[in-house]
Amino acid sequence: MRYLAPLVCGLWITQGALCAQESDRVEARFRALEEQIRMLQAEVQSLQAALAGNSAPGTSQISIANQSPDSGQNSATNQSSETSQSQAAAQPVATAPAGAATPVGGPSTLPVYGGAAAASKVLNPDIGVVGNFIGSVGRNPENPFPSLALREAEFSFQAIIDPYARGDFFVSMGANGAEIEEGYLTFPALPGGFSLRVGRMRADFGKINALHDHVLPWLDRPLVTFNLLGGDPTDTDAGIKDEGMSISRILPSPRGLFLEGTAEVYAGNSGSLFTATKHSDVSNIDHLRAYHDFSESTNLELGGSYARGYNNLGPGFTTQLFGTDATLRWKPLRRSIYRSFNARAEVDWSRREQPATTLAAHGFFASSEYQFARRWFAGVRLDWSQHAQQPTVHDSGESAILTFWPSEFSQIRAQFRRTNYAQGFVANELLFQFQYSLGAHGAHPF
Repeated sequence: MRYLAPLVCGLWITQGALCAQESDRVEARFRALEEQIRMLQAEVQSLQAALAGNSAPGTSQISIANQSPDSGQNSATNQSSETSQSQAAAQPVATAPAGAATPVGGPSTLPVYGGAAAASKVLNPDIGVVGNFIGSVGRNPENPFPSLALREAEFSFQAIIDPYARGDFFVSMGANGAEIEEGYLTFPALPGGFSLRVGRMRADFGKINALHDHVLPWLDRPLVTFNLLGGDPTDTDAGIKDEGMSISRILPSPRGLFLEGTAEVYAGNSGSLFTATKHSDVSNIDHLRAYHDFSESTNLELGGSYARGYNNLGPGFTTQLFGTDATLRWKPLRRSIYRSFNARAEVDWSRREQPATTLAAHGFFASSEYQFARRWFAGVRLDWSQHAQQPTVHDSGESAILTFWPSEFSQIRAQFRRTNYAQGFVANELLFQFQYSLGAHGAHPF
């Protein structure tokens, strides 16, 4: 018992000392927090003063004037970086927009994105150019390729207009002059889950017709495009294209299956296929697409198409087209940059009304493409097609294709093409292509 009293006193004294130390630490932390609050208040006041100075009359005009309307996105970003750095050097306080974080130790010297760079792009669309230089060795009097030529330069102008609409324009320039390849306005979120496009478009018939030339896995289009879909051999981008409206919707389907239906109405003028002689001679095209994933690497797409319009014989004579297409894709996730495989096939039927008779013709193509290295692709294609106005004769052909991609912005391709024409002659040709892309370019249809 004689040691208990000193022990209790020692514990009491130690606890008091610890409590005093803890109180001192809490008080010191409170003082540090108060000091930080005062510093933050001073910094906020400085930022408000700087923003008020930047919003003075003429400041925004000077910033916009520094941005050249003809400069690309990269130059706009560089100018924004230089402007931000010069402002940071001239003012000791950061002039970043409200809400931007300033690193400890002083204002950032990095470009302020979302400022001048974003403002300069508000009224400017994404602009891109695709160059398609081709050449050929051999002779083909039916569908000739030039020995050397810049076959096409396609200019694209694309932008989101507002949260409810998007605009896309594609201008094609070639040896025959310039034309609007496509130019349409898209409303992607209409009531009921519908999507609407209006303007000049490539019709949604089959799988290949809607694709531009530079997206194709070959240099040319299949024979069935020229013989049944009204393509002109001298047209660099043959197929069904016209001014009209297209409405589509994702349809209810079983689990694991994707269904999309499309209905289109056009003015009724598309090459030698459809010719409108009066206001009501419109053409209509319908397409149903089904898609299914077999695994994470393999998928299959099937499509059915129908088209109807008036042909060049005048009112009362129509041409109907029926088509079915299939696309099989294989792309393993772990080796996707080195190995892939695509197989495509399409069969089309034509029913052309003429005085006292109806001409029936059909044609098809089948192709495959295999990626055997990171930048190398090899493929083959088979063609067979009757003529819409002469079903008793047909053309056939075989092609072998080798493609090298130096990067995603350039492509080199060679194609050996052998064609047996109905006139009785055989054309053997070696075609080659150099293709390159500049500027922004949107994603292509899957």
